[in-house]
Amino acid sequence: RAEPRMRARYDVSSEVISRTALGLHSACAVSQVLDRFLDHYYRGRPVNATFTGMHAYDAELPDWSESGLWALDAEMHALRAELTTAYPDAVSAPAHVLRADVDVLDARLAIAYLDIQLAEHASRHGPRGNPALWTGEAVFSIVSLMIREFAPASVRGASIASRLAAIPSFLRDGLSVLADAPIPGAWRDKAVRDCEGAAILMARGLPAWLMEQGGLPPARVDAIQAVSAGAATAFAAFADAMRGHRVGADAGMACGSAMYDLLLSQGHQCTRTRSDLLSTARSAFAAAQQALTRSAEANFGSWVHAQSLMASDHPSVDGYLSAFTQRWDACRAHVAAHDAVTWPDWPIRYVPFPAGTRDAAPFLYYLFYRSPAPLDPYSVYDYVVPPLPTEPDAAERHLRAWNTSVIALNHVVHHGAVGHHVQNWHAYHRASSRIGKIAAVDCANRVGMFCAGTMAEGWACYATELMGELGFLTPLEQLSELHSKLRFLARAIVDIELHQGTMSAEDAIQFYSGEVGMALEVARAETVKNSMFPGTGLMYWLGTQGILDCRQLQRERLGDHFSLRAFHDTLLGHGSIPVPLIDQLMTADPA
Repeated sequence: RAEPRMRARYDVSSEVISRTALGLHSACAVSQVLDRFLDHYYRGRPVNATFTGMHAYDAELPDWSESGLWALDAEMHALRAELTTAYPDAVSAPAHVLRADVDVLDARLAIAYLDIQLAEHASRHGPRGNPALWTGEAVFSIVSLMIREFAPASVRGASIASRLAAIPSFLRDGLSVLADAPIPGAWRDKAVRDCEGAAILMARGLPAWLMEQGGLPPARVDAIQAVSAGAATAFAAFADAMRGHRVGADAGMACGSAMYDLLLSQGHQCTRTRSDLLSTARSAFAAAQQALTRSAEANFGSWVHAQSLMASDHPSVDGYLSAFTQRWDACRAHVAAHDAVTWPDWPIRYVPFPAGTRDAAPFLYYLFYRSPAPLDPYSVYDYVVPPLPTEPDAAERHLRAWNTSVIALNHVVHHGAVGHHVQNWHAYHRASSRIGKIAAVDCANRVGMFCAGTMAEGWACYATELMGELGFLTPLEQLSELHSKLRFLARAIVDIELHQGTMSAEDAIQFYSGEVGMALEVARAETVKNSMFPGTGLMYWLGTQGILDCRQLQRERLGDHFSLRAFHDTLLGHGSIPVPLIDQLMTADPA
């Protein structure tokens, strides 16, 4: 490898890293080519590695320079060839073979991952065309080291200093790689907003974080502050360059049918066609609209009135934070009472945003629940929420937005409780697939591996619907859940139509606004997410419906022997891999 940065990165012993990163016993026989794939994943994507808990590369940024991307592409081609040689039938192996040999399963997922990454690198949806990927990677390379105490502050501080020092060169590479090719205006604006958040992080967040840590040597503090100034200047220069960059037509936001079909067949492992999925989603969307209208009118007079009631039903000022914990405890007790799924001893602690990232968070892809690192030790996990404003009118507006239904559905059931949090534990501790353990980790802009989407989001959406079935949700929450189902179906429709070119970005905004009732600003943001990451809008509905269909089939097959808990535990035990593939694994007859 001619690029010095790439050459230095690949000098680390792959055997030591793979066994450390995967937590394998020394006596465990593993495929060397799969080891090399995972080593490649961490080394080539050091920010993903930090979020995953693989800390050998905490001081580095990815090499996305033109030569670095060519080197990364070359290694992916070589790894793909190795995988197909070692596992020649992985892509076409029937389900009973995949179930019998998890290495064959992981080989299929690894090949699919490489195919998707290579396609993205060759398109304008990867680092060669999307400036927001660069800004997100740069700013979250720092945030990832601030928000988790996986090592002493002095160790993380040293890595922060190294990454801050590398940001100017990284962003200059970004401008060089992006060159003067036209960029969709929404992507450019997202990158500029990231830079604004980075400026706040450098000016106020890092000093606050350094003050919180205490005990850091003054020389280390001075070093971090010195390089943060250079990083801030680099972000400002990148933002200025983006503001003056040539804006392309919104049609450039579409990835095209060929790439979308690759994401569908390889990423989601779905055997259905785009047209079939779109037709089904359209029919389900119309049915969901009717169900929402009927329920709202029968129980609350109208959907508009129900929304007003939801906003008014919120915690008191004094009970804001405790409301999250109380509902989390109630959710766990309800699941236990119905013997619905194995719930681990892994409590959530709802806390206000840390001072170091609080001011920058609204400008960034900053998640309230960011999946814990599967390779780090775990204990009580902090779920961050915005602090309640001190001014009475602002506090009332916040409480109306963060009302009881929002707390229960989004921040308890979907994310912090039986949804993502429980699913993450099963993936981390029970999955035999090594890819299934790490694929759903939230990284700088999205989850680490595309294949995780239908399981991660599908389970969380399914879990919310399940809690309605089990009688946990109030009537208002049940109605809000119906609206969520409508929104997820809308995402699937826009995702397919936008990227196959049958719906423009403006059409998508109007669809979200007119048919789903989103505010224009929310509809615009949703459309931008759809455009930047094709195939992701589909995964909520595709995963949820896949789980429901699989459950129904198992119930029919097993009859009186069907157990809801056994079904859920078996499903979750596969880890974060595509739901259509899990469905095959659970229903195929053994050879």
